[in-house]
Amino acid sequence: MKPLRTALLIAAVLGLGACGTTEPAAAPSAAPAASETQAQAITITDGLGREVKLAKPATRVVGLEWGEIEMLVGLGVMPVGAADVKGYATWVTAAPLDPSVKDVGTRGEPSVDAIVALQPDLIVMEAAANSPIVAQLEKFVPVLVPKGSSATDNLGRMRADLKMIATAVGKEAEADRLLTDMDAKFATAKSAIEAAGHAGSPFAMADGWSEGGSVSIRMFGKGALVAETAEAIGLRNAWTGDVDPDWGLGTTDVEGLSPLKDEKIRFFYNASDGADVFADDLKNNAIWTSLPFVKSGQVTKLPDGIWTFGGPLSVAQYADALVKAYTA
Repeated sequence: MKPLRTALLIAAVLGLGACGTTEPAAAPSAAPAASETQAQAITITDGLGREVKLAKPATRVVGLEWGEIEMLVGLGVMPVGAADVKGYATWVTAAPLDPSVKDVGTRGEPSVDAIVALQPDLIVMEAAANSPIVAQLEKFVPVLVPKGSSATDNLGRMRADLKMIATAVGKEAEADRLLTDMDAKFATAKSAIEAAGHAGSPFAMADGWSEGGSVSIRMFGKGALVAETAEAIGLRNAWTGDVDPDWGLGTTDVEGLSPLKDEKIRFFYNASDGADVFADDLKNNAIWTSLPFVKSGQVTKLPDGIWTFGGPLSVAQYADALVKAYTA
């Protein structure tokens, strides 16, 4: 969450013709005009307000956060390195990585040595202002830090992050296509929800974990990316509890779900790593089993591998899962 490669210029040598005559040497290619070289240069203001300068669109990219890695793959740029490749394969199925992608450590503590060894020309990551890892990495290679999340307008933020990354890798047209496809997916999903009579229906979305026998539940509230996705296709978030300003997430326990009394609520949750606290840890919990959506069987586990903090491909998967649940 490097030593740069040295370009070698090799002159082409023309041989003699088979008939014994000497062909005139081809005129050397003209050096690129200054204006052409400058046209390739890119300057991007990233999510931390930093100016990131590239001599040309990046082709060897290392991704240190899964949402941005998904965006790179969706744009047609397979990273040379990625953080926690195994974890990515578990949680993010919308944009699979090639076997050639090297693991460079965890998202929280990537290996600088592993990154440098890949000789990338760009690193894409999420980080807080004044992050020491950013300063350490940009000694060797440009580092682009998209915003990553904002509960003020997360879908808008995601669009802006995608376009920022696309500019850095020269894939602006591909970014436009991804966003057009996402908008079309939303429109189709909204029509399907309406046709099924569920326009405006309430939902709640969460994930959870157990530690020391105590279950913690993380709610996706106002401004969470998947909550905004559900709202974009015509649903209504029933969770109105406190959330953080960046991710739109709020942590509670099973007792904290008691305000979700509307019998029309459908409860969605994510458990891609196989640790399913809702089906296992809470199955005999009296508070959980008394909740209206549990009693009515309106609890839906999302398909494994839908990353709830992803890009346009992941949110399209999420929209599909919602439509399936409401139209089954």
